[in-house]
Amino acid sequence: MKDKTEKAGEQPPTVDERYTQWKSLVPVLYDWLANHNLLWPSLSCRWGPQFEQATYKNRQRLYLSEQTDGSVPNTLVIANCEVVKPRVAAAQHISQFNEEARSPFVKKFKTIIHPGEVNRIRELPQDSKIVATHTDSPDVLIWDVESQPNRHATLGVNNSRPDLILTGHQDNAEFALAMCPSEPFVLSGGKDKSVVLWSIHDHVSTLAAADQGETKSPGSGAGNSNPSAEGPTVQARGIFQGHDDTVEDVQFCPSSAQEFCSVGDDSCLIIWDARAGSSPAVKVEKAHNADLHCVDWNPHDVNYILTGSADNTVRMFDRRNLTSGGVGSPVHIFEGHTAAVLCVQWSPDKSSVFGSSAEDGILNIWDHERIGNWEDGASREDPTSPPGLFFRHAGHRDKVVDFHWNVADPWTIVSVSDDGESTGGGGTLQIWRMIDLIYRPEDEVLDELDKFKSHLLTCS
Repeated sequence: MKDKTEKAGEQPPTVDERYTQWKSLVPVLYDWLANHNLLWPSLSCRWGPQFEQATYKNRQRLYLSEQTDGSVPNTLVIANCEVVKPRVAAAQHISQFNEEARSPFVKKFKTIIHPGEVNRIRELPQDSKIVATHTDSPDVLIWDVESQPNRHATLGVNNSRPDLILTGHQDNAEFALAMCPSEPFVLSGGKDKSVVLWSIHDHVSTLAAADQGETKSPGSGAGNSNPSAEGPTVQARGIFQGHDDTVEDVQFCPSSAQEFCSVGDDSCLIIWDARAGSSPAVKVEKAHNADLHCVDWNPHDVNYILTGSADNTVRMFDRRNLTSGGVGSPVHIFEGHTAAVLCVQWSPDKSSVFGSSAEDGILNIWDHERIGNWEDGASREDPTSPPGLFFRHAGHRDKVVDFHWNVADPWTIVSVSDDGESTGGGGTLQIWRMIDLIYRPEDEVLDELDKFKSHLLTCS
């Protein structure tokens, strides 16, 4: 799946050449694509709840951030997104987009004035209108995005007040953030080398105190530059020590609210069990050959954990056999990126499929069940393609800082890149769905092609 220009002894294509080649293939490779040029860079993007279904498209909330230059405040943005249904968009419509324009499919619905830049957004699975954000502070901020008032981002305006503030870190916690699939638990990691666990339900006593006049009611829109002074706070249920450097990402086990994992700049992957105390249950030394940036736990098969690193690789670990000779023993190492991997995420639809995005501007889609299977199309066309790689999204011109599979429409992905200098804006947000001929089973596709041929013969 390498570009044809990438042969032995030849220079790889430039970013512009790669982008031009990708754009020419959009009508062939994609069932739908929306390109949205951002006013400001965004470090995080997440799908919210679907709130309207129609014949040809569904409407859904989309959460993203605006990281400004200080001329206006940083914001948490709630947008309404029109998601075109599969097999609806025409090929010529898919290809007709201007990379320097804003997409009509994405419309800003509400703005929250955020105290500091938004580094990470995570929605609560039990109630996706509740989101947590990380900023450059030790606190995790909780927002009810539906009840929060809409604000205008003008210089000097007061910050919006979080509905809840989770305290417990001793130093800034900027990126590592996760929500539990089964309980209203929040997990965070930070520069204090700690992993911290909270329950949102623990705020009930705080709210009771607020009703008695001890605390201001949340969501009133009042605020100042110190978020800790605004809104009710919740103390941690547990603080877990075991990393030797900054914790960069955390993730819950999909089947247990008491088990979770973390990765950090110490090159370690740690499995924790809150029932067994605050020390690591399993510590994988040298899980990678460099800092670890991201981790995800397979929601369909809890034995598999993905990690992404500054060593440009994604590694898949089996929790039943994590180490060998005292160091990490991955099931497979995926080598398809040429720069640090920033985000990994399993598909919500198929247990063997996952995505990875990196500083090379590429978002790769993998299927680990295809490894060693030389019958799949990618291997047959290009034996030099990394094993397991079956789709490469090259629509971004710089590092892809975040992406999110859409649970309501499982093969639709939102991705965001920090490529403002290339696009004349603050960055690029893309919503896209590869054509289903790429990921459907081969026998199913061939059967459909045979039916199509029969139909053409009948018509003729």
